[in-house]
This record gives sequence, C-alpha cells and structure tokens, in this order.
Amino acid sequence: MSRTSSPRAGRRRPGAAALALVVALTVAGCRDDPAEPVEIRIATGSPTAVYYAFGQSLATILNRELPGVRASVVITAASAENVRLVGSGAAELGFTQADVLPTSPTQSPSVDAVARVYDDQLHLVTTDGGPVRTVGDLRGRRVSVGAAGSGTEITASRLLEVARLGGDTVRRERLGLDDSVTALRSGRIDAFFFSGGLPVRGIEELAGRSATRIVDLGEWTEPLRARYGQIYVSRDIPRSVYGMNPVTTVADPNYLIVRADLPEPLVRDVTRLLMERRAELGAAHPAAGRMSPRSAIATAPLPLHPGAAAWYRAAKP
Repeated sequence: MSRTSSPRAGRRRPGAAALALVVALTVAGCRDDPAEPVEIRIATGSPTAVYYAFGQSLATILNRELPGVRASVVITAASAENVRLVGSGAAELGFTQADVLPTSPTQSPSVDAVARVYDDQLHLVTTDGGPVRTVGDLRGRRVSVGAAGSGTEITASRLLEVARLGGDTVRRERLGLDDSVTALRSGRIDAFFFSGGLPVRGIEELAGRSATRIVDLGEWTEPLRARYGQIYVSRDIPRSVYGMNPVTTVADPNYLIVRADLPEPLVRDVTRLLMERRAELGAAHPAAGRMSPRSAIATAPLPLHPGAAAWYRAAKP
C-alpha cells in the first residue's frame, strides 16, 4: 500500500468545503437537533449506460446507511466532464476512464481515487449488413465518436489516429449514447463508438430492436499501447452479452474518483460500503459487481484518497 502516498501530499490542506463538512459532522454529533445533510453528488453519464446505473445504486446505499448524508446522481457526458466536475468541487464523487487522466500524478486535478471498479470495453456499433466491417471502412463515413467531454471521445479519437483515420478522414459527430442509437437507426450516421462495461443497456436495447453488428477492434490494442501507454488491454465481448457474433475489443480501467479535500472518515465509509455492498451494486449492473478489494487499489496514476487507503489497509486485500 506504499504506492498510495502522493507527491501531492503537501496540498492536503482542507479547503473551505472540506472544513464545512468536518464542522457539520462534528456539530451533528454534539447536539440533538438534526444538522444540514452532507451532500454527495455523484457524476455519472448517460441514463442508459453503466455509470448511471452504478451511481444510482451507490447513492441508494449511501442514503440508506450513512445518516446525515444526502447522495444524488448527476447526468453528464461522462469521464472527462466527471473529472472536471469533481476537481472543481461541483461534484463529490464521479466515474472516469483511466485514459482520461493525466499521465503524471503531479498534473492531476484535485481528485483522488476511491477504487478501480471495472474495465470499459470500446464498442464500434453499426448496422448488420451495412458497409462497415473494419475500422478502415470508416473512411469518409459519418461516425459518432461519443459526446464531447466523454471518455469514449478520447479512446475513439486515439484509435482513429493509430488507424491513420485522423483529421477529416472520418466525418465525426459528437453524440452521447442515446443520440447515437437514434442516429444510427435513422440512417443519419453509419456507425458509433461507445465505451462502457458489459452489457451497455442502450446497445442491448438497440440489438433487440434491429439487426446490429459490433466491429472487432482486437488488432488495435497493441498500437494503442505503443503510442499511449499500457493501460489498454484486449477483452472479448462474447455472444452471450448481446446475441451477436463474438468480437475482441480494446478495454481500459474505470475508477471511482473523489474530491481530494473530503474528510477521511467520510471517504473511508464510502469505500467500505462500495466494497461491502458489491452484491447489491452488481444487481444494478453486472459490471459493478466485478470489483474486489485486491483489484480496487490499482489506481495509477491517481493515488488513493487517504480515507480509502485506510480502509484497504484495515481490510488487508
């Protein structure tokens, strides 16, 4: 657990928001009248994607089991926006892909990690029987690379670069998952990218309504690793997930992040419930149930928040 120490340790002076939380929690314990609830806003993503389902379930658990806490979810464009919201203090928790984060801890915004939660798989979705069968077939076509501010946009753009399809080679749209599904069904785009844990409900629903294909991306893992680092790995999407032919795709880790200035006891409780309620979280979405304390601590380049690190040390994963 020595890797949880950070060159940012010197900045861990609680900000005004953190001091207010400490005062609120202390005062609540010293008087009978109820204090104002501690607000925990969880930055998620599209309502038909994994972050939202995971965040909703986590909010339910926090509201039920932490007296004095009021947790809620925030619908966002996902990873990049979530990092910005948490780092700026506009949210307390959020989900992000690892490839959205700066490569050096000293460059990171004011966020720490609570846990590595699961791996995202990059989906390239198109119509079955259509012209897109490989990444090369995207040349000159209309393709959604994900919403602006999403992790999908970053991963998809990197893949297009290593495939020599950068610039205007592909006619890019920046649509979220729900809008991408609608645009593909109406013929406004030829394909779309989306990065998410299996299964992605929006893609599952699309496959149930119309003939759909997911393009194999396995050949692009090594080029991505060579240019952008070792976070990318190959993962399979088996037939059992969407009822389509199995493919191999590119995956990268997801983290639950937290404002670095939140009080350690509060973050320790969040970490405890995240790990102890894995079965309940997994019922909300299977990807959320794949966590374990042993894998959760692998959050480079982000350090674990001291409250999270304290829980893992006590748990001895």
